Amino acid sequence: MFRVMLVEDDARLAQLVTEYLSGYEFTVDLVTRGDAALDRFKALTPDVVILDLMLPGLDGMVVCRQIREQSETPILILTAREDSYDEVSVLEQGADDFVNKPVQPRVLLARLRALLRRAQGKPGGDPAALEFGALSIIASDRIVTWRGEQCLLSNTEYKLLLVLAESAGRVLSRDALLKKMRGIEFDGLDRSIDNCISKLRRKFDDVDSEKIKTVWGEGYLFSPSAWA
Repeated sequence: MFRVMLVEDDARLAQLVTEYLSGYEFTVDLVTRGDAALDRFKALTPDVVILDLMLPGLDGMVVCRQIREQSETPILILTAREDSYDEVSVLEQGADDFVNKPVQPRVLLARLRALLRRAQGKPGGDPAALEFGALSIIASDRIVTWRGEQCLLSNTEYKLLLVLAESAGRVLSRDALLKKMRGIEFDGLDRSIDNCISKLRRKFDDVDSEKIKTVWGEGYLFSPSAWA
């Protein structure tokens, strides 16, 4: 079982998340105020944090930064806004991923599992594979298998594929991709992401751009159902 610290003041959403995750491999501890979150985090030592942005007592952005200053525990943000400013801001504060409201429980569960796989893939963790049809990614060993054969990727190609796969089904902007990969901001001129996407498409026979989709004006989306 994994321990989740859920920081959320919306009672209905907190109940929905708690009941859903409790049916899987998670135990959920609820915190309803931002100014109580850090002390509870220290006491609970959770495996992952789900953190709302709009909280009484202390803003979720501040809570995220406080936790990140003391721990590498994965942090998933819940946000009601769907703009690139929020996307970049939560990453800058140390969050690992975010889910937009209204929350879809299955999407939230998938994001949590991806974060935990990534954390377990660090030195000393157990290998865990991301599986999408004929594609397999073992993050701990940096092994990518496509249709039964190991696929050779450059360091940049591998990191981009991993970031996309861990956020399967969600659009990521170029800025978000660059921050997750290199910790730098997209200045509107850097086309390295576009070039790397093109290389990945060629290596994975994605001639129709169905596996890695371009969402015009927004970014790229890894389609989990297209890797048969």
